[in-house]
Amino acid sequence: MLSSHYPHRYKNTLAYFKVLREYFTRSLIFGLFCFALASMSYAAATKNPDEHFFDATFGDFSEELINAKEQGKQGILVFFEMDECPFCHWMKTNVLNQQNVQAYYKKNFLIFSVDIEGDVEMVNFKGKSTTQKDFAFKENRVRATPVLAFFDLDGKRVMRFTGRTSSSEEFLLMGKFVVDKEYNKTRFSKYKRLHKK
Repeated sequence: MLSSHYPHRYKNTLAYFKVLREYFTRSLIFGLFCFALASMSYAAATKNPDEHFFDATFGDFSEELINAKEQGKQGILVFFEMDECPFCHWMKTNVLNQQNVQAYYKKNFLIFSVDIEGDVEMVNFKGKSTTQKDFAFKENRVRATPVLAFFDLDGKRVMRFTGRTSSSEEFLLMGKFVVDKEYNKTRFSKYKRLHKK
C-alpha cells in the first residue's frame, strides 16, 4: 500500500518544488528590481559635494568676501577637514550630498574646504598671506575635524561647530541660525532645542 502512494506523493513533491522555485525566482527578481529602483532614486536625490556643494577658489578669502557681497550671500562657510577623517567623510556622504542642503547653502553662502594639514598658500579674510594649516590652527584654533565655521561679510567668525551634525536637518537648522543672525541672541544649542520637532 505504501508503494502505491509513493509515486503520487513524489509527483506532488516535484510540483511543489517547481512552484516554490518559481515563487522564489519571481521574488528575487522583484527584490532586485526594487533595490535598483531605490538605488536610482537615492542617486538622483544626492549629488557629489565636491562638485555641487563646495565653491572653487583661488585661495584669497579677502577677495571671496567681495564676491559673497556682490552675489548677495549671507556669509562664508569654511569646512575645515583633513584626509582620513571619518566624520568629514560621514558629512560628505550623508549631509553635504543632499540636494536640499546644497540648494539652501548655495543660495546663502560661499562654501570652501580647508585642509588643516595643508601647506597650500592662501590669503586670509584680512588679506594676509598664510597657509591652510596656519589659517586652521593659528587663526581658528582647529584641532579636531570637521569644524564648520561661519563668517559674516566682514570676515568675522559668527559661529563654529565642531564634529559632525546629527542629520541634514540639523545642518539646515544651523544655516538658518546664521542666515537669521540668531547668533546675536542665543547659542545654537539653545536655538536647536527650541526648534526640535
